[in-house]
Amino acid sequence: MSDQSVTLINLLKVKPGKQDALIALLKQNIDTVIRTLHGWKATLLIAAEDGTSVVIYSEWETQAAVVAMRSDPRMTAYFPEINELASLDSIMGSVVLSETR
Repeated sequence: MSDQSVTLINLLKVKPGKQDALIALLKQNIDTVIRTLHGWKATLLIAAEDGTSVVIYSEWETQAAVVAMRSDPRMTAYFPEINELASLDSIMGSVVLSETR
């Protein structure tokens, strides 16, 4: 992938009864770390109505910005807490189609 605008999607499968705690932790991380990082453009949190998962949809200026975010010590400090609440699957790519009504 070239150094172009990228979308990062994380699917977190939440441990039973832990969705609210995970969302609070993710909001704290966005407010204190993600917002401060070079290359960050936007983040959406999407909570499953059944409480089993949370999707993090984020937009970044470059793939390098995502790599830097993932290795930032302030970010990696959150990983153990997140892992206590959910498992994580992640994809990074470029938007190839966007339609709106």
